[in-house]
Amino acid sequence: MRRSRFSETEIVYAVKQAEAGVPVRELARRYGVSEKTIYAWRNKYGGLTASELARLKQLEEENRKLKQMVADLSLDKTMLQEVLRKKA
Repeated sequence: MRRSRFSETEIVYAVKQAEAGVPVRELARRYGVSEKTIYAWRNKYGGLTASELARLKQLEEENRKLKQMVADLSLDKTMLQEVLRKKA
């Protein structure tokens, strides 16, 4: 997945500016992104504080690890079923 050229704290700061009343068009020009990007950031990061952002990152990492474990276990199960079918 492509990494953003902005850190999450920079994005949260931009969203806070938008919530404070700075026009989205001005923010988009200032950051060099489209207005649609600013709205996407607002949907994802709107209302987050620094501690909530850290917790969100932690949960996303935990979720990624759990998904990887499920995928690995599913693959193992499929391989074992194939071995059992060949033996039978």
